[in-house]
Amino acid sequence: MDTAGWYRYFAEVEAAGSSVAYRVLANGVADDAVLLGHLEGLPGKKRQPNLLFAAVQFLDGPTDSWTAFRSFVLDDWARVAGVITARSTQTNEAARCAALLPVLGSLRAPIALIEVGASAGLCLLPDRYSYSYSGTTLGDSPVHIDVEATGPVPIPVRLPDICWRAGVDRNPLDITDPDDVAWLRACVWPEHRERRERLDGAVAIARANPPEIVRGDLNEEIDALIDSAPKEATTVVFHSAVLSYLSPDQRQVFADKMRRRPSIVWISNEAPGVVAGLGTPSPREPNAFVLGRNGDELLAHTDPHGRWLTWA
Repeated sequence: MDTAGWYRYFAEVEAAGSSVAYRVLANGVADDAVLLGHLEGLPGKKRQPNLLFAAVQFLDGPTDSWTAFRSFVLDDWARVAGVITARSTQTNEAARCAALLPVLGSLRAPIALIEVGASAGLCLLPDRYSYSYSGTTLGDSPVHIDVEATGPVPIPVRLPDICWRAGVDRNPLDITDPDDVAWLRACVWPEHRERRERLDGAVAIARANPPEIVRGDLNEEIDALIDSAPKEATTVVFHSAVLSYLSPDQRQVFADKMRRRPSIVWISNEAPGVVAGLGTPSPREPNAFVLGRNGDELLAHTDPHGRWLTWA
């Protein structure tokens, strides 16, 4: 779709019911020829609504008024475009671990956990958070993830035994760098105070013992990471809202790599169709993710920000 269509889709599908502020801003951008002209001077992937809005938040610009937002972006376009060019959307929502946990609980321990598109590595720490699945509580942590769970969710009786963990990202974020942490906070939508608080808590936990994250292309680095995992462990490769940033050919390369490794467990949490073979959309919300195993087993539909999951 063109840039205007992208922003309209974001407003009516992604932001609807989740962020009034971003829905207003996205509709405003979609109808503004001047702003669209600025955006269309950027590479295609850099025109993303989340990236523009996060850049404005990162620069302490307004997101609660369309008029103020528009003026800020146009008056300070050089700085806004500079942030957009230098950064990418790296939400790193720790609540997505709630979708991962039931799968990990079904596997033989210990587990070697590998995340592709790891950002700051906060989703590599599912054993360091606590959870409530519609009232069933698991773990004890200052970071608590509350999930609305429906269907036969296989809630584990204990947190996973993770003996080794690592990630890969083209641009890993450093949780000890104030600018990188500020960018993580800027990627949280304005009304989502609980998510911002959870992010701050997860960053504090990660700083105590940061996971290893390799800088590089996921297709180029994944084999070496898998080979580095302890042989006695069950190796799990997972990703959430990552493969959509790859071309279809790059996604296929990654899927082929996973399928050539029958001993590993591949867990994906992506929009419908991003993983070929996992294209069934949620009847509940059109923008829900599909949680899948090994590229062909649909396990659940999940909220992109980890608020709910519906088990198949």
